[in-house]
Amino acid sequence: MTIQSSDQIGEVIRNAVVFNVKNWLGSTMNSDTLIQSVQDFFAVLEERKIDYVIVGGIAILYYIEGRNTQDLDLLMAVSSLDKLPELKITSQDMYFARANYGELQIDLLLTENPLFKEVYRKYSKVQKFLDRNIPLATVEGLLLLKLYALPSLYRQGNFARVGIYENDIATLLHYYQPDIDALLGEISKYVNETDFEEIKGIVSDIQKRISRFKNDSR
Repeated sequence: MTIQSSDQIGEVIRNAVVFNVKNWLGSTMNSDTLIQSVQDFFAVLEERKIDYVIVGGIAILYYIEGRNTQDLDLLMAVSSLDKLPELKITSQDMYFARANYGELQIDLLLTENPLFKEVYRKYSKVQKFLDRNIPLATVEGLLLLKLYALPSLYRQGNFARVGIYENDIATLLHYYQPDIDALLGEISKYVNETDFEEIKGIVSDIQKRISRFKNDSR
């Protein structure tokens, strides 16, 4: 599915929520109001001139088809939250916040984190997306965020998300072939040595899988 309108971004999120069995019991979610929440939220961001960058599954959909997601992920400064009193913050720490806007769940990556700020500043660009021009993370920016998160996800034992992130990384590397050495050099500035070695190992394993796939398909 190639997203062309804010209706469709709402449909992607709605379908992911509706077809998740975990949401079937006791859910009062209205799928139509979820789509309306998406439309309203983007209109509010534009009207109030709030700076943000779309990341996560919706951004991935700009570059590759078939990605599924139940929420909207944004890079944003914590100061921007004051301009959005309609957001119901359900959790927040130094670098992350989770909020609801109507039926829409939003995960916020706060630019107080140095890497998030760098992706916001250097690895994003305005693209024609949905029914307006919207700032999206570049392929390189998405890869930096995914790689940065993986060591923590491994420590948490969150292997469902590990699998999703590693698949996103493999797909982006396969289709866009970015300069991975340059990206590793960039991410080394923001993680400790142990995590950096883990990230290098993950990248090496993914590259080997991609290479095997290419060889097997010949």
